[in-house]
Amino acid sequence: MSDSLNESSLRHLARLACIELSAEELDRLPARFHSILGLIDRLQQVDTQGVKPLAQSFDLTLRLRDDEITTRDQRAQFQSLAPEVADGLYLVPRVIE
Repeated sequence: MSDSLNESSLRHLARLACIELSAEELDRLPARFHSILGLIDRLQQVDTQGVKPLAQSFDLTLRLRDDEITTRDQRAQFQSLAPEVADGLYLVPRVIE
């Protein structure tokens, strides 16, 4: 892709990303993209055979609290405040015809 990175492809990428690029940005971006793509090429060349997937670098076990109900059921109290309720459901005005 780095070989075909020109002004028209940058304009196309900008349009897809819904961003506007100034002429100055269009002049600077090819060098930045080439540098980023070069880094990606270097990363792709790294031999990762035998490397196990890693979610985090530390062997940590999280201390978790007991799963206990800490709030009381306030449904009836909340529904008593609502303007309209039917069969335990809140009734709201129709907004779509």
